Amino acid sequence: MRWTKFRLKTTTEAEDIVVCALADAGVEGAQIEDNVPLSESDLQQMFVDIPLTSGPDDGTAYISFYLDEDADADDVLRRVNEELDSLRQFSDIGPCSIERSVTEDRDWINNWKQYFHQFSVDDILVIPSWEEVRPEDEGKKILHIDPGTAFGTGMHETTQLCMRQLKKYVTEGCEVLDVGTGSGILGIVALMLGAGHVYGTDLDPCAMEAVRENLQANGIPEEKMQAVIGNLIDDRQTQDMAGYEKYDIVVANILAPVLVALTPQIIRHMKSGAVYITSGILDVKEKDVTDACTGAGLEVIEVTRQGEWVSVTARKP
Repeated sequence: MRWTKFRLKTTTEAEDIVVCALADAGVEGAQIEDNVPLSESDLQQMFVDIPLTSGPDDGTAYISFYLDEDADADDVLRRVNEELDSLRQFSDIGPCSIERSVTEDRDWINNWKQYFHQFSVDDILVIPSWEEVRPEDEGKKILHIDPGTAFGTGMHETTQLCMRQLKKYVTEGCEVLDVGTGSGILGIVALMLGAGHVYGTDLDPCAMEAVRENLQANGIPEEKMQAVIGNLIDDRQTQDMAGYEKYDIVVANILAPVLVALTPQIIRHMKSGAVYITSGILDVKEKDVTDACTGAGLEVIEVTRQGEWVSVTARKP
């Protein structure tokens, strides 16, 4: 498949708000390139065997996103420019000049192998299929994840925040709804912790195959987790398929603007007393999400943080 690649130039300080603006314009994923040195903690978890920067940090960052050949690229670009023009009124986002090019589909699965290495989130070891469990890690819970072309390895702070909340709130046999399931990592963690069944939704067709393969890699029967393509915010068929007042836990690791739109709807799928675990929230967007929760009738019971990212956990009365 051929893809249209858009690459815009911004500043390292504006990276996150520009990515959020792209999300508001309907862009579902973005790639960031900069020369900001990683912390020692990052180096311990991430791609320590490849060059991490290509030069000195001059404050410049590049953000890229891709559209397939069937997308209306001109319409998306118009919406992106509208969002960027709005940002310029109150923030220095750099030139945000946009280059357009065409690229061919690549072997994403094999490309991941040079970047994705095993790491731990507390007592959970996340490991790809091409690596072996080390003797010193034998006592840990082992989570086998191959992201393939679907998003989700567990390395990002937002995923780790959700994993830690699942460890607190999953109970034996509970029903879990995983919104934006991606590679299925959070649903699979919930099953490892004792959940009885997980229902996952995503907008990316690649997620369906990734979930199936990752369930198989972890020896989990496929009937334990059902994943479907659909939007719970405004697709009545997807809402009906998920079921109402059914779930003990809802987990959603999505950007804050999507959570704000999702929250008033998601409460209809939760049992009384159910827990709503969210992340993907920049610290500057925390109030947007907590307000959305309280506005929907949920009680915010916990806010946790890792770096500049926030997880909001709420409960349905």
